[in-house]
Amino acid sequence: MRPATSELKSARELGAWMSRRGLLSTGAKITSAMFETALELRALVRDYLQRDPVERSKDRDAIRSLNKALKLFPLVVEAGGDGSMLLKAAREDALAGLSPIVAQFYDGSRNGTLDRLKMCASEECRRVFFDRSKPATRRWCVSSLCGNRMKTRSYRERQRAG
Repeated sequence: MRPATSELKSARELGAWMSRRGLLSTGAKITSAMFETALELRALVRDYLQRDPVERSKDRDAIRSLNKALKLFPLVVEAGGDGSMLLKAAREDALAGLSPIVAQFYDGSRNGTLDRLKMCASEECRRVFFDRSKPATRRWCVSSLCGNRMKTRSYRERQRAG
């Protein structure tokens, strides 16, 4: 399920990535099985996000696969001292740090922002980005880079064909 050009090539690299983002407890170690679990979650989230928001709910296979991965990151509700309620990781291992990502995914579905989370249409990029455009119709993470590259390629192909 892992893409061939994964930036994360080992459990150690995943641990470093999580540490830089404050997602890994001090001294926690990522095992190779945890590494594969994290990559599967990422791949299935990306597979879901690459679809047009209107089409996401229609692809039952993608939803089933995503649900299977999300079950590995259970959440519990915890009361905050200020009267708020928070979703927290039910896991107690090194991958508990990925549960906030799952919680944000849930929050986005509830508040409507998940539809603005998209994958760049550029095959060379495929980054996930938040579409802040008013009509929510962006296709590229950076129009001046990825969008320009795609438009230039399309133009050249039309010139060769014509």
